Amino acid sequence: MTICLIKTEMKNPELIFKTTAGVLFLFVAMGIALFLPRESFDYIRAWVYLAAFFIPVLVITIYIFRFDKRLLESRLAVGPISEKKKIQKLIQAIAGIAFISVYVISSLDNSHKWSEVSFPVSLIADAIILIAFIFLFYVFKKNTFLSATIEVQEKQKVISTGLYGIIRHPMYTGAIILLGFTPLALGSWWGLLSVIILIVVIILRAIDEEEELRQNLEGYEAYCNKVKYRLIPFIF
Repeated sequence: MTICLIKTEMKNPELIFKTTAGVLFLFVAMGIALFLPRESFDYIRAWVYLAAFFIPVLVITIYIFRFDKRLLESRLAVGPISEKKKIQKLIQAIAGIAFISVYVISSLDNSHKWSEVSFPVSLIADAIILIAFIFLFYVFKKNTFLSATIEVQEKQKVISTGLYGIIRHPMYTGAIILLGFTPLALGSWWGLLSVIILIVVIILRAIDEEEELRQNLEGYEAYCNKVKYRLIPFIF
């Protein structure tokens, strides 16, 4: 089994490099956003959060690499440059700025004590973030067509079972949960301002994505008629 794994990995050096570079870039970017504003690494909540964030990221990434390389490749094309539509380029640019600002504002808030979040509350938030990653793992496991850009892929089909039988965009729901509890994990209430912007951006992205899928993915219109809610059952 070990020999087979080594041979498989040797056949995918470019994918391994891109995946590793992507994870490292995200880690460095988040680290800079968290520690540079306070000019110190003495931020225990940030270290706990990074562990709660990146351990699941690594586990999910390794799983996808082993069992769904096609999905992994489609997830690597991320950001405004990769999008084809101008509105999505703008949405992704705003999302990127808001994402980083969550960490910068939370770090400054915790450092300067603009608001107070108890350490137990931060740990509970970390636990919820872990649960959000479990939620996202099942989403990735169910849907191999989860491209990082809005597009209809070759041979794509409508996924309507599992979490997709309850809401139409469970990946976005998982992301909202993860991001929503991030400021609390970092000891901040003010960081939620950037999260609000991110939630608005995610909603706009989901609406625009559905227009693309309704027009170009066979069976998606019928799926929308069957599954009524986009992100939150009985609400939206």
